[in-house]
Amino acid sequence: MAEPALSLQIATTVHHRVHTVTVRMDSVGWVVSGTKHLVTPGGGHRYPSGRVFVLPRGAQWEVVNDPAPQGRYVARLLCFAPELVAQFHRQFGQFAAVPPVQGCAGLGTDAGFEECFLRAMAALESEANSQTLREHRALEVLLLLAEAGIVFAPPGELGWAERVRRLIGPSPQADWTVERIAAAFSTSASTLQRRLAQEGESVSQCLRDVRLETGLVLLQSSTLQVSEIAARCGYESHSRFSAAFRERFGFAPSHLRP
Repeated sequence: MAEPALSLQIATTVHHRVHTVTVRMDSVGWVVSGTKHLVTPGGGHRYPSGRVFVLPRGAQWEVVNDPAPQGRYVARLLCFAPELVAQFHRQFGQFAAVPPVQGCAGLGTDAGFEECFLRAMAALESEANSQTLREHRALEVLLLLAEAGIVFAPPGELGWAERVRRLIGPSPQADWTVERIAAAFSTSASTLQRRLAQEGESVSQCLRDVRLETGLVLLQSSTLQVSEIAARCGYESHSRFSAAFRERFGFAPSHLRP
């Protein structure tokens, strides 16, 4: 198994609204300060500090991260690999009858949750920890959620677009061509393009998604300059990255770098 989960901390002092965020991995977030809003045309959900939000893969939301009332938005986030979610279902079959979360879910924190969550984050962030320990700590969080009645759906077979995104994800700045990606899957460029087209996707769209979504995460979780983030995401031009980012998410990257 690759990394069982990802650990992130999102922090900003700037109120911002992100257009149509697609959740790529089953995720659980803990709002430490500020307020998160998940918005749809029919309404929304509000998560103030001390609340936990749970987002299943495939969900789409307009997301508002609001520093009020504390003056700083901070959220700790764990994103679980499909392989780990599948392992959870194999290991804990007693939760098979629990309906999987749809759209989003929320719950409050207590000392037990905070201890479990922070232990998982620490294990995932330390290279000194074994793969087995990282998996164990991440599974603990999934088990805690399940005992609260929140379970992610068992993952099915990955589609081709998702396979491509996962291939590109660790190195979005690389020179990804259709031929290079096809070779990684031991198939031809024409076959790869045909399979993606059947899912309504393309290599260029997958590449653009990964690069811009990586840019959003870096803007929210680091202090890197926009030009450095653009380069790390594979954009040779700061201005091209900014234009593409604004078109995709509804605001310029510089908005988060006041």
